[in-house]
Amino acid sequence: MTSRKWMLAVAGCVVLALGLAACGGDDDDDDGGSAGTTPEGLSGEIRIDGSSTVGPLTERIAEDFQGANPDVRVSVGTSGTSGGFEKFCAGETAINDASRAIEGPEKKACQEGGVQYEEVQVANDALTVVVNTENPVTCMTIDQLSEVWNKGSTVDSWDQIKDLDAEYSETLDLFGPGTDSGTFDYFTEAVNGEEGVQRTDYNNVGEDDNATVTGVSGSPGGMGYFGFSFFQENSDVLKALEVDGGDGCVAPSEETVQDGTYTPLGRPLFIYPSAEALQEEVVRAFVEYYVDNVNTVAPEIGFISMTDQQTTESQDEVAQLGGS
Repeated sequence: MTSRKWMLAVAGCVVLALGLAACGGDDDDDDGGSAGTTPEGLSGEIRIDGSSTVGPLTERIAEDFQGANPDVRVSVGTSGTSGGFEKFCAGETAINDASRAIEGPEKKACQEGGVQYEEVQVANDALTVVVNTENPVTCMTIDQLSEVWNKGSTVDSWDQIKDLDAEYSETLDLFGPGTDSGTFDYFTEAVNGEEGVQRTDYNNVGEDDNATVTGVSGSPGGMGYFGFSFFQENSDVLKALEVDGGDGCVAPSEETVQDGTYTPLGRPLFIYPSAEALQEEVVRAFVEYYVDNVNTVAPEIGFISMTDQQTTESQDEVAQLGGS
């Protein structure tokens, strides 16, 4: 996790008063009773880009926010976590959705671009390995997944994978995201031991996770991976594998992610608002609305809610945005 302080730290609370009590003046109710409310008369445009995994959650929050604020327009792009950070660090967007934490080269790009930012967790995710419903295999170890997906792998059929829990002889048909995807980054590091290292002879769907759904559901030997919400939406045509991270087979679920047993493919999801954008009252109001309402919205569309502790930390982050 990155430091939860402003990068390129701004001194004090200066420019972020926004008509609110700067630096922790009058605070919201401790019980979060202000959730769902926003300042009156908001208007303006908020540009967001980034993770295709987080995108649907942000889109839903944006729809609700715009419904309460008809003079606000929120646009949500899905160019991938890495692709989104390129735009964000160039000052082109107000917020970046991210399915992994910001990394060194991106931090440097933001520093060079004069973009200050904060990391705010908004949900959890179970990065889910999916197969065709005809496939009898129910669980794979991380070593078996690496055997399939690692750079240089020549495994091209299911019966070449060592020690599976069921026999299956179909040809492997692999589907996965492109290199701008935070899901690609997270999966390759968790499974192959190094971020960005993966075999290249797979069906690269870019940021179109629905193409993985179509591909895997249409191929008896299909395998792919993406965020839990996409599996939830398509559980009638796909099968999620349990994953053995060393302590036995564990299925992806809200419970196993929140209790830490779905490892190493359980992960946090983030938004990154910029300091400059947060000088605008409409952006700050949107970020506050997001964190206050996301735990209600997330389960409705297949995302995994934050724990009470995570929620408190994110709300505290938002309350202190712009602090030293």
